[in-house]
Amino acid sequence: MKALLCRNFAPLEELTVEDVPDPVAGAGQVLIDVRAASVNYPDALMVQGKYQVRPALPFVAGGELAGTIRTVGEGVKHLQPGMPVIALTMTGAFAEQAVADARMVLALDPAVDLGSAAAMPMTYGTMHHALSDRAQLQAGETLLVLGAGGGIGTATIELGKIAGATVIAAASGAEKLAAAQRCGADHLIDYTQEDLRARLKEITGDEGVDVVCDPVGGSYTEAALRSTGWRGRYLVIGFAAGEIPKIALNLVLLKGCSIVGVFWGDFIRREPQQGAKQLLQLATWLREGRIHPLISARYPLAEGREALRHVFERRAIGKVLVVP
Repeated sequence: MKALLCRNFAPLEELTVEDVPDPVAGAGQVLIDVRAASVNYPDALMVQGKYQVRPALPFVAGGELAGTIRTVGEGVKHLQPGMPVIALTMTGAFAEQAVADARMVLALDPAVDLGSAAAMPMTYGTMHHALSDRAQLQAGETLLVLGAGGGIGTATIELGKIAGATVIAAASGAEKLAAAQRCGADHLIDYTQEDLRARLKEITGDEGVDVVCDPVGGSYTEAALRSTGWRGRYLVIGFAAGEIPKIALNLVLLKGCSIVGVFWGDFIRREPQQGAKQLLQLATWLREGRIHPLISARYPLAEGREALRHVFERRAIGKVLVVP
């Protein structure tokens, strides 16, 4: 089969599409025919050796997919060949076939679009955990989303609206803000053209925001933290801007607010039952049409390297797929 192979931790240009041996499902695993795989920022970090997890070399890139089960390994009872599924793989998704731990595979309603399903688990899973568990977002509260045009941002907007929050989307440029508005954002801020703190003060009536989602880091972090209200919660999701901010802790003291870390990958490892429950809820919302993953680009497997670059350079609006 063909797969996007990482032979060395190196720039994206060194990734190659190669013929590799067909994978085989071992005990407790399933073999999946990949119909679509979603590109996430950590995928691009991982192949460059910049992520907190460094797989053994060589490895096939890609951490989440949707497809149909070809075979099941020994001991797998709840999944059967032919089932449409989503799977979390950490690696191996950017290929024609992939093996997944059966505990990380969720069966789908046959009516669900597999492209939309592939775009759901990591971004929506991260933010469902972040908003419901870590921030305990309540109806009527105000949610600020930084990087609102990306995959995490658009997912956060939809989940924030399901929770009953007022959502403020902050992003760079009209195109990303238009996408945020389509996802349901109530207020829009172009933080490359407007003063973030001044606009947030105007929107909230100087009360500040209750919850901040920050997958970006960099220069807007302090302004957003200063714009939280009393008992606000600041969700640290990631650092797509490349800079890990340094925070003056007196700001936290004066606001009576909390800085809350969100590491979804470790959450589903440490608390698998709760993680599975949340993914099942998301799959139900996807089937019911309550969430609509925004997919802005699809690349064939032969152009998987370009798909990773599209996301790594922060050009993506919503999600990007690799389609074998």
